[in-house]
Amino acid sequence: MDISAIKAKLEALNTDGRTKEKIDYTKIYWKPTQGKQQIRIVPSMFDPTFPFKELKFHYGIGKFPILALSNFGKQDPVEEFVKELRKTSDKDNWSLSGKLSPKTRIFAPVIVRGEEEMGVRLWGFGVTIYKSLLALAEDEDIGDYTDVINGWDMVVEQQPGNPYPETSVRIKPKQTPLSEDATNVKMWLENQPDPVAINTEYDYDFVKKKLLEHLNPEAIAAPEAAAPTAPAKTDFTLETAEKKDTAVVSKFDDLFN
Repeated sequence: MDISAIKAKLEALNTDGRTKEKIDYTKIYWKPTQGKQQIRIVPSMFDPTFPFKELKFHYGIGKFPILALSNFGKQDPVEEFVKELRKTSDKDNWSLSGKLSPKTRIFAPVIVRGEEEMGVRLWGFGVTIYKSLLALAEDEDIGDYTDVINGWDMVVEQQPGNPYPETSVRIKPKQTPLSEDATNVKMWLENQPDPVAINTEYDYDFVKKKLLEHLNPEAIAAPEAAAPTAPAKTDFTLETAEKKDTAVVSKFDDLFN
């Protein structure tokens, strides 16, 4: 038995499967701060016809957001579980299904004016900002604001809000090139972080395990406590379960058989 390999595997499991290598995410992502910032959305090197990438994430079932497997056209245990919950008429199940449903996050490659030396970074935002950006592109007086010759810069303004800051975008009134330096343009178009590749693609069993830990942490820590004669309490009910005294882990697994 290779003890070093066992220690490495244990360490990986205890850190949600992520390595301890520190990543400077400020070089990958850009996040608006309070006030006004000027940016330029650039054409995506992964899809020059469309600068936005929509991705679904699971929030709250692990220490970090987990990329939904449905992004890759694969079965996802959380989404399967949500479907099962919604087959019932129990209001608690429906409430839980809403909390567990994956959330969509949209990413766009941007150059931040005044920080051009940082290169292209990813701006992540929700559906509200997404609709605003799509509407601007649809406006016949604006059109393709990512055009490297006759595109448009944008002003992103963030103001305090309750409970979250409020962010708005508007087009600058003058069309401008992405850069006067052709070398910069080439570099920015050919060197961009991949919004998919920078996120770990976990396998089905790992995501299922994180979901079960989230629903019933006691069942993972001490599975022997969930005996048929003394079923553990759950945060959900399933009308599809035939046996009322089925252990929590068994009930959960039944959904995937």
